[in-house]
Amino acid sequence: GGIALAGIFSALQLAQPVANDLLFGMLDADGFGRYTRVLVAVVCLLFALFVHANPDFAAHRKKTADFYSILLAMHIGLNLMGMATSWLMVFVSIEMVSIGSYLMVGYLAKEARQTEAAMKYVLFGSVCSAVMLYGLSFLYGFTGDLDFTSEPHARGLSATAPLLLATALLLVFTGIGFKLSFVPFHFWTPDVYQGAPTPVTAFLSTAPKIAGVALLARILYAWPVESIAYQYLQTLILVSAIATMLLGNLAALRQTDVKRMMAYSSIGHTGFLMMAVLAYSAGEYAVLLFYLSVYSLMNMGVFMFADFIESRTGATDVNEYRGLGPVMPITFVGFVLLMISLTGIPPTSGFVAKLLVFTAVFGNWQLTGNPGMIALLIVGALTTVISLFYYFKIPLNAFLRKPEEPMETKPLQSYIVLIATLITLSVLLLGIFPGWLMNLL
Repeated sequence: GGIALAGIFSALQLAQPVANDLLFGMLDADGFGRYTRVLVAVVCLLFALFVHANPDFAAHRKKTADFYSILLAMHIGLNLMGMATSWLMVFVSIEMVSIGSYLMVGYLAKEARQTEAAMKYVLFGSVCSAVMLYGLSFLYGFTGDLDFTSEPHARGLSATAPLLLATALLLVFTGIGFKLSFVPFHFWTPDVYQGAPTPVTAFLSTAPKIAGVALLARILYAWPVESIAYQYLQTLILVSAIATMLLGNLAALRQTDVKRMMAYSSIGHTGFLMMAVLAYSAGEYAVLLFYLSVYSLMNMGVFMFADFIESRTGATDVNEYRGLGPVMPITFVGFVLLMISLTGIPPTSGFVAKLLVFTAVFGNWQLTGNPGMIALLIVGALTTVISLFYYFKIPLNAFLRKPEEPMETKPLQSYIVLIATLITLSVLLLGIFPGWLMNLL
């Protein structure tokens, strides 16, 4: 554990300005890449602390040492993904993250449900990787260049037959979609998130999304706006964002298992992240990075509170939370505040993040006249309202409903509640003073 923490802190120190082109031009360590590395390091640090405090991992201390090694390998892959400018590095980094994810999900599997979740993840991930590699072979054949930011690559894409180009981009989109779990590549998400240990679920629903969204934004805006490749990829992102927001939030309405509900919630938020990618313009990435930062804090905090509640009471279903609010007031107040922020209600930073994204998308529509941007705004507003109905199941049960029978609570002292409470305070402060973070971006 100490070695893992030292490695993560070293990564934070290394996230300093350096020469932009690294590893023969396959990586770009620009300001955007540096910030994503810092954000990934913060999430990895929170995850390492989360694992250390989790009772399931505490019972397997010897195995946990190997687990931290997997985390460090994934950390490297996530950093590479956020800075990649070469298709070769894109594939290598995605595979590094994917293999580490497979190991994490199945590492402490004790039940058939957990083993099944790990197997589904491996099988679906392997197919997506193969499909993506096939698409990359097309792109290399069209351009003769693996650097997707280079002029020869852009010229080669422009000279390609539209149908072939659309097919290749769709195949590549599959691999990135697997990491981001957006529609229609989300099928593995609910089962895997429910079956994995809670710290792993928190990590997988946060860190790969940071790196994946950064990669998607870097690819999209590497190409000229007027190019057919840009237009095809923008359309893919737009359609997937709309479908992801709708399906993720509508499916979450039917869930009562907290982790499964949060799995669909993370799918819905992926749609908002894709909105932020479309709002992003070259050199002006503050809106995207602000949303990524706030989402990362909210998501990690929610899972920390949920894990602490499960450890003390055994409750994993929202209906089992009945009457627990007065019993665990600090925990549930923090939990509810993070739910309010995930919904996007003021004065939380979740509200500010969504407002910035909506404003940026509206500005994009005014600039381009693309009707898809208006569709995004309408669906985004609609799904924000829908999310109220499932997020507020938690305060409704915890504070307003009485338990059918008294639930036993075990005395449990854990610093994870302190960390989650500090995260909650950060989310509130960034909602009141968003300039603190925006000025750094």
